[in-house]
Amino acid sequence: MCRRCYSSEDYCVEDNDDGRKESVVVVVGATGTGKSKLSIDLATEFSGEVVNSDKIQVYRGLDITTNKMPVADRCGVPHHLLGDLDPVAGELPPAAFREMVAGAISGIAGRGRLPVVAGGSNSFIYADVEAATLAEQLDRRVEEMVAGGMVEELGRYFEADEEAGKLRHQGLAKAIGLAEFQEYFLGEGRGTAPAYEAAVVAIKANTRRLAEEQVWKIERLEQMGWPLRRLDATAVVAARLAREAAEAEAAWERDVAGPGAAAVEQFLKEKSEGHPHHHIVPSLIYN
Repeated sequence: MCRRCYSSEDYCVEDNDDGRKESVVVVVGATGTGKSKLSIDLATEFSGEVVNSDKIQVYRGLDITTNKMPVADRCGVPHHLLGDLDPVAGELPPAAFREMVAGAISGIAGRGRLPVVAGGSNSFIYADVEAATLAEQLDRRVEEMVAGGMVEELGRYFEADEEAGKLRHQGLAKAIGLAEFQEYFLGEGRGTAPAYEAAVVAIKANTRRLAEEQVWKIERLEQMGWPLRRLDATAVVAARLAREAAEAEAAWERDVAGPGAAAVEQFLKEKSEGHPHHHIVPSLIYN
């Protein structure tokens, strides 16, 4: 469900031609915690646009495998650097990606709108979920991706690119799912049930491992002095796992979207009054 839009006339995103910094909100969190949904909610409420900072989702193609937010779920919010690059061109250097993100942020701010960076500093919104609940959610998400056509999508990818096996460490081919399904599509176990089952098990394990690494990196921010305000969305994920849609939506508004919007509003208010303060808001929910 898309949140309704509120006026942002009270807030000014300043151009940095005079040395002042633009207001930027960054939503961080492990995979599967709801960064995409919260980014859209905040961009809707504060007249913003979303900038993707996921180094895999920047490439065009494999939308299911890379878990890109479907256009229908973006609530009309403009998204930047999401599926924009042709993977055939090879892997984008980190410095070039940072430059592209900075350019997108400047462009959004220059139009008087609020840049909301999904996944990447200024005001941080951190989505966090209790570990066991998140692990169960990630396994469920992999199953939903498989049911939604992930394997067929990968089959087309391997069929169209005979060099896919040699490019698994470049750009789009780093996405979780390609290396795991390589044996099923290209190896001695091609087309067999054991290879298929092993690939799905490996995807689940590697996705959980990725989430653990991301949480560790985010918690390092707090250790380095960044103030973290956690928005615990565990109740949202638990309700979704129990297939209680109404409870999940209510918990989202109560525990994540509402507090997250309040944190951004306070951040922008302090910025407009000349007292900028960094906020890190953790949101724990599903993507």
